[in-house]
Amino acid sequence: MALARSGLTPRVSLVGPPSAEALVAALPTALLVLDGEGCIASVNAAAEMLLNASAAHLLHKPLGIVLRVPPSCYDGLREESVFAAYDCQLETARGVRLRADFHATPLTDHPGWRLVTLQSATAAQAMGQQFDRRDRSRSAIGAAAMLAHEIKNPLSGIRGAAQLLERHAGGEGADLTRLIRDEVDRVTGLIDRMEAFTDSRPVERSAQNLYAILEHARAVAAAGFGDRIDIHDAYDPSLPPVFVHRDSLVQVLLNLIKNSAEAVPEGQRGTVTLTTRYRHGVSVGGGSERRALPIEVGIVDDGPGPPDEIVDHLFEPFVSSKSSGRGLGLALVDKLVRDNGGIVQFARDGSPAKSVFRILLPRAA
Repeated sequence: MALARSGLTPRVSLVGPPSAEALVAALPTALLVLDGEGCIASVNAAAEMLLNASAAHLLHKPLGIVLRVPPSCYDGLREESVFAAYDCQLETARGVRLRADFHATPLTDHPGWRLVTLQSATAAQAMGQQFDRRDRSRSAIGAAAMLAHEIKNPLSGIRGAAQLLERHAGGEGADLTRLIRDEVDRVTGLIDRMEAFTDSRPVERSAQNLYAILEHARAVAAAGFGDRIDIHDAYDPSLPPVFVHRDSLVQVLLNLIKNSAEAVPEGQRGTVTLTTRYRHGVSVGGGSERRALPIEVGIVDDGPGPPDEIVDHLFEPFVSSKSSGRGLGLALVDKLVRDNGGIVQFARDGSPAKSVFRILLPRAA
């Protein structure tokens, strides 16, 4: 009574933790349980919302009746291991089309049964954002090619004129002509970096030892710009060769390690960890466009990470959180990774949060 009069709510003791059913029902990810015949045995509320149908309508129906998925996903359901396909085109029985990640996991205690998860919209973009970036990158490539052609030739003329003036100028005049020449050289360097985007020729890929590439990049970084970071590794020692262009992958790793080093606050020392692992069943696209990307390389740092407002645009040209940055380093990383048939992602993971760049690459046959 004293608690009631004081306006305080009595504390209620829980008998036990929530049941597994309650936890599954509360998950924001759509879950479907398929029995050994491929029929829906259970769904959660998120699946009902995604498919716009009640559990009573969905239960006991074959998956293909309520949701059309790419043939590769049906093939994945027959696999005995975990299967994942990203940015797939799906269609509900009511004709609603959506793009989503499709994951299928065997239930070990129930032979033939599968747990299917569907992550749509923004979740799919986390793995499939490279498809949206592809169109933006093409526009950037066109702009870079035009700018390089229209600007670089006049710049060489300006620099030559400044050199001629410098010969006859003295004192303050010589200082000004040198300033002109230095600024022309700076802008020319920027144009040279932009021209990297205009090269659309396919790279010559071959089977490469990933560990040798990682160690080479690590040694170059340590000898150059890595004086403010400690570089560690956490490798899966059993990875097969990757199918990449060696030099361009080295450049990708150097750019990302340098990005991490530059994120270390002034006066502090940071840590960068290089990781590798094999991700069974990971692929992008669907049908004939499906590409298996089972080899993951991670570059993890303990820096503050980029501001939230630019995270979704991190790999676009001319986007940078650095006052002196040009915003081309990560855009070039994205292009080079795509040239190698892979994709690159960024996330803030863990507690405390760390910045993680993940590169997903094809394995050599």
